[in-house]
Amino acid sequence: MSKAKLATVWLDGCSGCHMSFLDIDERLITVAEKADLVYSPLVDPKEFPLDVDVTLVEGAVSSQDDLEKIKLVRSRTKILVSLGDCAVTANVPGMRNKFDTESVYARAYLENADENLHIPVKVIPPLLKQSWPIHQVVDVDVFIPGCPPKADTIFYAVAELLDGRIPDLSKHTRFGV
Repeated sequence: MSKAKLATVWLDGCSGCHMSFLDIDERLITVAEKADLVYSPLVDPKEFPLDVDVTLVEGAVSSQDDLEKIKLVRSRTKILVSLGDCAVTANVPGMRNKFDTESVYARAYLENADENLHIPVKVIPPLLKQSWPIHQVVDVDVFIPGCPPKADTIFYAVAELLDGRIPDLSKHTRFGV
């Protein structure tokens, strides 16, 4: 039997959910026995592959690059998991939503800078008018809230998904924890 294809994606977030994924420690071996990690900021592939079985997505959709990436990921993934509060609710990236993008750029690159005062146009992706939780952009199959979700919760969800079951997370997590 061939292994499942597992991917992780990092959009606009802090990488805390990926750190929590790594905190499953030796249980990573159990995951590796059932799935190949085919795409992740933790591995080398640069292009998101076709026919991924499970993708864990951390972060909100905040830039044009995030928007294009999440649409591509959704089109190539069987089960898409919204991992962490930024992915589920837009959380911290969404705090900018009450400001227009020009104000956000000015605050970051002009008001809070001591040198090289200018708004970059080539090295940063254009911001969207606001940050969105993933499910407001594409269909999501499983939601794992938490900031970040606990390693035990992530392992439980991934193990269930790799065994072909949608996890019942009602006893493992809740919003705000």
